[in-house]
Amino acid sequence: MGKSQKKRSMRRHNPMRVPDSHLPRGLASASSTSSKTEAILPILQKVMESSDATERKWACVAVSNLIQNDPSTRRLLQGKNIVGALITRLTDSEEEVIVEAAGSLRNLCIDGGYDICAEMYNKNILVPWKTFIPKISNTLAQYLESPATTPEKARNLVYDFADNVITTLWCLSETSNKALNAINEIHLVPFLMSFLAARDKISLAPVTAAAHCLYVLTDDNYPAISDIRADAGYISCLLDIVRSTKALNGKAKVPLDPRSTTLKVLCSGILRNLSPLPPPTAASFVDIDKDIVLPLLQPVITPISLADASKVALELVEKQASEIQIENLSLEHAPKSDHKSQAELELERLEATLRTVQLALEILTGACATLPDPESDTEKGVENDGDHDGEDEDLEMDEADTDMQDDPSPINAASTSFLPTLLAPLLALVHPTSLSFPPLVTPSPHPPTTSALSAIHISALECLNNIFLSLATSPNPSVSADHDAGRKVWDEIWSALAVVGTETGLGQERRQEMWHVAVGVLWGIGNVWKGSLVPSEEQVKLLIQMCDATSDDAIRVKCIGTLECLAQHPQSIDGNRLISQYLLSILPSNGAPSPAGTEPLIQAASALIDIYSDENMPYDVNFRQGGYLARLASSVDDVKKAVRGIDRRKQGGRDLRRRAEEVRDNLVAFIQYRKDLGL
Repeated sequence: MGKSQKKRSMRRHNPMRVPDSHLPRGLASASSTSSKTEAILPILQKVMESSDATERKWACVAVSNLIQNDPSTRRLLQGKNIVGALITRLTDSEEEVIVEAAGSLRNLCIDGGYDICAEMYNKNILVPWKTFIPKISNTLAQYLESPATTPEKARNLVYDFADNVITTLWCLSETSNKALNAINEIHLVPFLMSFLAARDKISLAPVTAAAHCLYVLTDDNYPAISDIRADAGYISCLLDIVRSTKALNGKAKVPLDPRSTTLKVLCSGILRNLSPLPPPTAASFVDIDKDIVLPLLQPVITPISLADASKVALELVEKQASEIQIENLSLEHAPKSDHKSQAELELERLEATLRTVQLALEILTGACATLPDPESDTEKGVENDGDHDGEDEDLEMDEADTDMQDDPSPINAASTSFLPTLLAPLLALVHPTSLSFPPLVTPSPHPPTTSALSAIHISALECLNNIFLSLATSPNPSVSADHDAGRKVWDEIWSALAVVGTETGLGQERRQEMWHVAVGVLWGIGNVWKGSLVPSEEQVKLLIQMCDATSDDAIRVKCIGTLECLAQHPQSIDGNRLISQYLLSILPSNGAPSPAGTEPLIQAASALIDIYSDENMPYDVNFRQGGYLARLASSVDDVKKAVRGIDRRKQGGRDLRRRAEEVRDNLVAFIQYRKDLGL
C-alpha cells in the first residue's frame, strides 16, 4: 500500500496563499491580466530609487499593497525585478525603509512560493539577512533588560522586523537543499530559541515565526536537530510551551489568541521532529505521540466547522468590499503598513486558524504513520538471488521508496488503538465547502481562504491514509469487524469526491491532488474492510478511468489496489468480472509490454492472485468461465521479461525489483496450483 508517512523531499508547510498556475506565463500576459499595471511603473522607475527616504518607504509599502491576493500583479512585479530592487533597499540608510523592504520580501515569500524564494536565494538575500540576526538579538536583549525605558513604537518596529526576517528564513529553508544547507551554516537555533524563551515578554508574532522556522529546520535536518538536543534548556522550554494552560478560555479550552494555539501546535511538531528525546533528562521518558501530540492536537481539529468558516469568509469578503475606499497612490498620501480594515484583519485571523488546523493535521499524519520506513538494502544485507543480469552489486543506494511498504516489522495492535478515535474529526474535514475548489471560470473571492481550505482537505486525507495503512498492517479486530463503519467511511470519502468533481487543467491542481490522495485512502479502507465493500459500477469505472488517464505509476498502483479489494466482495459476481477483466488487460501479451507500465503490471498480477486464491468464492466462476488461467499462463514469459527489465540503479529500483520477483514467483506457483485443481 502507498503511504503518506513523512516525506523526505522539501515541501512547503505553508503552501502558496494565492495560487497562480491558472494564469498564462510571460511578462506580457502578466501585464494584460493585472489591474494595477499603471501603478507599478512609478514605483519602480522613480520611487524605489528616490533620494527621499519617505518615497522609498512608500514604494516598499506599496509593493505589499499591490500584490495582496493578486497573483497577476505579483508576477508582473517579479518580471520587473522587484526582488532585486527590494534586496537593494535592505542596505538603505534609513531603518524604516529596511523594515518595509523586509516586510515586502516576506509577503512575496508567503504569497509566491518556491519560485520567488529561489530567486531571493539566488540574488543573495542571505548576505544582508546574516547581518540583521545579531542586531536583532542585541536589541531584543536590551529591551528585555529594561522594558520600561523602551518606547512601544521602537519595540514594535523591532518585533515586526524580526518577524519579517525569521519568516523569510523559514520560507527559504523549504526552497531547496542548497538554501537549507546555507541556512544551517548560520546556526539559527540559539537565535530562534531566544524568542520562544521570551514568549511571555514580547509580541507573539515573532515568537510564532521562530517556532515555524524551527519546525521546518528540524524536519529531517540533523544539524538543527542536534543543536536543540544538545541543550536541555531548549527541550525544557518546548515542553513548557506545549504543557502550558495559560490564557485559556475555561469553557472552550482554546487560547484566546489563535497564535497561542499555533505556537503550542508548532512546539509539539518540533518535539516530534526531535524524538526520541536524548537522555538522561526526564524528558527522554516522554512518549511524544501519546503524551503530547494526540492530547494537544485532537482538540485543535475537532471543533472547527469548515462550512461555517467558509460562510464567515464570504461574509467578510462582502463586508470588505463595502469598506474599500479607492486610494490615491500618490506620494502625498503615503500608505501605512497597518492600514488594514476590520474585515481584512478578521479574514487574516480566520486564515491563521485554518492554517493551524492544517499544521495540526500534518503533525498528526506523522503520528499516525506507525509503520517503520522500509529498510534499505544496506541495512538488511542484499541477498544473492541469482538473477543480477550482470548488474553491479555495489550500486549506489537509492532512497527508500515512499510508495512501497517492504516487509514491515510486526506492530503491537495497542500502538494503533488510538487511531479509530481520529476517524470522525478527520472525516468531517475532508468534505469540501463552496470555497474549497472553485471552478476556473469563477475564481475564488478570497484565494488565501480557498488555499487553506483545500490544504486542510488534502492533509486530512493524508492523515486518514496513514491511519488505514496502519490498521491494515496491524489489524484492530474491533474495527475490521464493524462492517457498517467501513461502508460509512467508504461512502463519506466518495461523497466528498463527488463535490470535488473531476475538472482538470491549469488552476485545478489541488482538485486533482485531492483525488490522488483520496484513492490511497480508498485502498486503505478496502484493505481494512476487505470483502464487505460492494463494488459500485460507477465507482469502479471512475477508478479505471483514473488509472488509464494518469501517467503516475504510484496513482495507478493505488487504483489497482483499490479495485483488488472491491473485487473480493463475495456476492458481487458482475463487479468482480468487470474488475478482473480490466486487471487482465494490464498484463503483457504476445511479447508486447504492459500498456500501464511495469509497476502497475506487478500490482495487477498480484491482485489477480489474491482475488482468485480461494476457488470456493462465489465469484470464482468468472475465473473458470473466462479462461483466466490460460490468459495468465500466456503472460508468464512477458512478466519475467518485465521483471528483468527493472533497473536497480533507479530510485526505488531495488525495492521494486524485489517485490516484482516475489510476484513473478507467486504467479508461476499460482498457475500451477490452479492447474492442479483441474477446475
